[in-house]
Amino acid sequence: MPYIGIHVTGTLSDAQKNAIKAGLGEKITLIPGKTEQALMVDISENHTMYFQGEARALVFADVRCYKTAEFADKKCFTEAVFRLLTEVTGVPQEDIYLSWGEYDTWGVRGSLK
Repeated sequence: MPYIGIHVTGTLSDAQKNAIKAGLGEKITLIPGKTEQALMVDISENHTMYFQGEARALVFADVRCYKTAEFADKKCFTEAVFRLLTEVTGVPQEDIYLSWGEYDTWGVRGSLK
């Protein structure tokens, strides 16, 4: 199950949130074995974020996945997410950041797998 948390400094409309959710659902399939049906998306807005000592308009994407993926697949996914987030939020790619975490264990349905 992939989890993607999107944190933005501004306010998003429902249409923007839906576009992000739908876009991430489409893009996650760039990672073999990952599907929208297993994807959890968490969109948080109105964050105050600082970079280089100043409050700025930023987007941070926190991607967490059960098991590992190939670097080339993660790169393709990351670049697609950057384009999506720029298109939907208007924040330029140089002000978007993404972290990638891979986990050998994952808690789900009352247990650890």
